[in-house]
Amino acid sequence: MRIAEISRKTSETDVYVKLVVEGTGTGKFATGIGFFDHMLGHVAKHGLLDLEVTAKGDLHVDHHHTVEDVGLCVGAAFREALGEKKGIRRYGSASVPMDEALAHATLDFSGRPLLVYSNPLTDRAAGEFSLDLISVFLQAVVERAGLTLHVGVHNAQNPHHAAEAVFKALGKALRDAVELDPRVKDVPSTKGILD
Repeated sequence: MRIAEISRKTSETDVYVKLVVEGTGTGKFATGIGFFDHMLGHVAKHGLLDLEVTAKGDLHVDHHHTVEDVGLCVGAAFREALGEKKGIRRYGSASVPMDEALAHATLDFSGRPLLVYSNPLTDRAAGEFSLDLISVFLQAVVERAGLTLHVGVHNAQNPHHAAEAVFKALGKALRDAVELDPRVKDVPSTKGILD
C-alpha cells in the first residue's frame, strides 16, 4: 500500500498528515477550522483516500498559516506515497456541480508545480473561512506534490457551494491520477521520469 506520514512544526503551526492512497474515503480532521475540516473531508471521500490531518496553529492571528502548512504537508504526503510514480495514470480531471456552482479540477503529476486558479467568489467568505484561502491551500499542495493543477469555478453565487465543488472536484481528479493502471508498466512519461 502507498502510505505517507508527514509532520511539520514551526513557530506558527504544528501539523501532522497521514495519507493512505488505497483508502476507502475515510478521514479524521482537527485543524481548528471547522469549514476547512469539512472541505478536507470532501477530498478524502471523493478521492477514496484515507486522510488524517491534525493541526494546531496561530488561529488568533488568522487562518492563513494553518491552511498553508496543511497544504504543504498534504502535498508532501502525496509526493512520498507515490514515490517514482510508476504505474499511475498521472492525469486526472473532474467537473463537479454543487447546486448552482460548477467546479472543474484537472491535474498532472508532472513534477512541475503550477497552479492556475479561477474563482469569481475569491473575495467572499463561507462563514469565517475566506475563500481566498482555497488558492493558498492549493498552491501549497501543488508545490510539495509536484503537480500541475487547473481549477475553475463557474456560475457560483453561494461561497459554500463554490468551495465544496472545488474540493470535491479535486478529490475526484486525484483519485483518477493516482490510480494504478495495469497497462502502465513504468513511469508514464516519455522521459522515463516525473520529477
